Amino acid sequence: MQHSAPPLFKQGIPALVKLIVCLSISAALMLIDFRFKAIDLVRDSINLGLRPLEYVMQLPRNLVTASDTYFTTRSTLAIENNELKQRQMELTLLANQSELLRVENQNLRQLLNLQKEVTYETIPVEILYNPSNPISQRVVIDRGAEDGLKLGNPIASDSGILGQVVRLYAGSAEVSLLEDRDFAVPVQVARNGLRAAVFGTGRGNLLELRYLPVASDLEVGDVLLTSGIDGTYPPGFAVAMITRIERNIDKNTANVFCAPVARINAHRQALALLYDPQWDAKPSTGDSENAPGRRKTRTRGMP
Repeated sequence: MQHSAPPLFKQGIPALVKLIVCLSISAALMLIDFRFKAIDLVRDSINLGLRPLEYVMQLPRNLVTASDTYFTTRSTLAIENNELKQRQMELTLLANQSELLRVENQNLRQLLNLQKEVTYETIPVEILYNPSNPISQRVVIDRGAEDGLKLGNPIASDSGILGQVVRLYAGSAEVSLLEDRDFAVPVQVARNGLRAAVFGTGRGNLLELRYLPVASDLEVGDVLLTSGIDGTYPPGFAVAMITRIERNIDKNTANVFCAPVARINAHRQALALLYDPQWDAKPSTGDSENAPGRRKTRTRGMP
């Protein structure tokens, strides 16, 4: 059974008439849609029906885009994380250097105050390194004979005595520290003036106060100062503090252990004391305080 074409599409109708009719229908539909919103419901229904199909059609593209974004973001985060770790390490290093400089600056200020207090000549020194000798407790400083140092010159910090020059070179010197085995310093107890000698016993060990009878007037916490009777150390510098006393009544001896007052391994800067007892010792009772050639010294204890 054959169906005839609609009247509008019959071959006998001119093309211009067909165009005018189509344009009129289109204009009428647009006018109805604009004026009465009559086609919105049809459009929404068609859009709702086509939305699942649109989602399915776009799914491969969305998966590819999401995968690319994931790996790109992960790679970027890994790079940023490595950069942040590197920056954190740099900032930590800068913070440590800043703290070291702050401590050194504070130590230098304290040494400057010490220079102002003493009346004899001093030379600022810096500790360069520890010699490769595991037995002795010694350090090498950056000043030597050309700078005016002599064998036996004491080395001190603002807190007290650190050691003594035992080997001298032209531009450097070797210093034996208080902890060095059998290193001896003549001292006296600040509380009662009792004189003795304190000895080193090796790296990391306490100092010992030797050759004292069991009845000696000593107490834990007593501060030991340089007595000055050896002519090497200026009197009044803090050396150690008594931390333990073991009395042996049967042998009439006392084992007295002391801790250094100065922080021996804490700083790299110190002072060399160019002390000469001939000129820097306190004048005797019959001498005038202002006698020519003599300078009055001040005692130096703990800060």
